[in-house]
Amino acid sequence: MAGLMAGFGHYTHAIVRGIPASLAKEALRSSQAEVDLTKARTEHEAYVEVLRERLGLEVVELPADESLPDCVFVEDAAVVCGETALITRPGAESRRRETEVMKEALQNLHLNVVEMTDENATLDGGDVLFTGREFFVGLSKRTNQRGAEILADAFKDYAVSTVPVLEGLHLKSFCSMGGPGLIIIGSSEPAQKALKIMQQMSDHRYDKLTVPDDIAANCIYMNLPNKGHVLLHCTTEEFPESVKVFEKLKDHMLIPVSNLEKVKVDGALTCCSVLINKKTNI
Repeated sequence: MAGLMAGFGHYTHAIVRGIPASLAKEALRSSQAEVDLTKARTEHEAYVEVLRERLGLEVVELPADESLPDCVFVEDAAVVCGETALITRPGAESRRRETEVMKEALQNLHLNVVEMTDENATLDGGDVLFTGREFFVGLSKRTNQRGAEILADAFKDYAVSTVPVLEGLHLKSFCSMGGPGLIIIGSSEPAQKALKIMQQMSDHRYDKLTVPDDIAANCIYMNLPNKGHVLLHCTTEEFPESVKVFEKLKDHMLIPVSNLEKVKVDGALTCCSVLINKKTNI
């Protein structure tokens, strides 16, 4: 298993997408909070700049599409692991066409692209947690058993276990990876129950880092040349108590990234990029 873990968190490319004006009024959401479009775009630009300038990734920026209000949340349209990219079938019908430009972008990066065409299957990338050793797939309002089975078929090198998501939009609405073998998890009862199920289903032992705020548990972990362990996480303005927990990670380069506006339409940090590790030059 050590071989599989060796490249965990190594990325060379990121795919992101612009924010359409339609996001403010038409994006799917569970709260009625008013979105400030200008602030959301400024926030997203800062996020992309961290990926490109601070972390040195090759960033592929796809244009916003006004007819797809949620299109900035690219994570739901594809799951990439190694050289394979699975184009998903998002659970919300209004989001299905988001996969079209994603498929094209992944083909341009010369990845082995697999499409989920089964009309009984649904899968959002936000429900997929890859630990470097295995996949956990949340069965949620947006992802079903058939979607999880197709993911397992696309990534045969890894075990795939399903986890019921009883509250929140996605599995990664309350968890993410914080490093090799480290799961960041929210402190709510549903989050802790989901973690228990993951631990029971796995042959591996994971350390956990519990944060008081569920959505703050959604972070982006990378392991980059010359930078080592990197964690993009929420800001003190959003979740001060959770940030105090991240500050205990002494071996990580900690980068706070604001998500105040996009969270109003259920967007978290991982939602806004698809990260890829290209072994060879394109």
